[in-house]
Amino acid sequence: MNWFRYASLRNFERFAARATPWFALASIVCIAAGLAIGLAIAPADALQRDIYRIMFVHVPAAWMSMLIYVVMAAYSALHLAMNARLSAMMARALAPTGALFTAIALISGALWGKPTWGTWWVWDARLTSELILFFLYVGFLALHAAIDGTRRADRACSVLALIGVVNVPIIYFSVQWWYTLHQGPSLGFGSGVAMEKSMAWGLVVMTAGFWSYAIAVALTRVRVIMRAAERVRADDERPSRIEERAA
Repeated sequence: MNWFRYASLRNFERFAARATPWFALASIVCIAAGLAIGLAIAPADALQRDIYRIMFVHVPAAWMSMLIYVVMAAYSALHLAMNARLSAMMARALAPTGALFTAIALISGALWGKPTWGTWWVWDARLTSELILFFLYVGFLALHAAIDGTRRADRACSVLALIGVVNVPIIYFSVQWWYTLHQGPSLGFGSGVAMEKSMAWGLVVMTAGFWSYAIAVALTRVRVIMRAAERVRADDERPSRIEERAA
């Protein structure tokens, strides 16, 4: 398969139109299945009892908040290196969804932290770096809206995304580098699985649902961005009334 053909905005728009319903359907099925596993099948935790079930939303949302930013940074690097318009559009399309998942991670973490830690918030390394990630997402969107000219805004936001990606490994490894209240990973690369199988499957299925949702929403949003760019280009190419009268 020639993947380079999808670098064309027209070809990618057609691909996005076909793929979006499938990813939307996958997100509905996976999220419903993940919630069923997390709320009905997975057993209660030995120490936290049923309050730990917030994990099935909190953990996948936190994973997605980091993963989406890494993907945004990759698109931004591709845009700066190759001046690829589609890459800049995809980075912009992903940013609101990344901000949403980061907000979900922060809010669900606070709801989980209150009964387990006795407080809604602590300024430890992981929570603080996750909050910084939320500000990076919001800053990306605000910066693009504040700069006149789409190409200038895309370049500035690409630089911001590449600078901010340094924060992602800080979030991930913070519980290993510093002493924090936040527990270490129970499921992760190189750490194995330190939980009952149904709990692990609940996390995996919910993550697949969130990722499918992110793809469906990003593809929908990038089509809107493409059409807006086409309207702007058409308006720029349309002769002004003065020019029409002069002709």
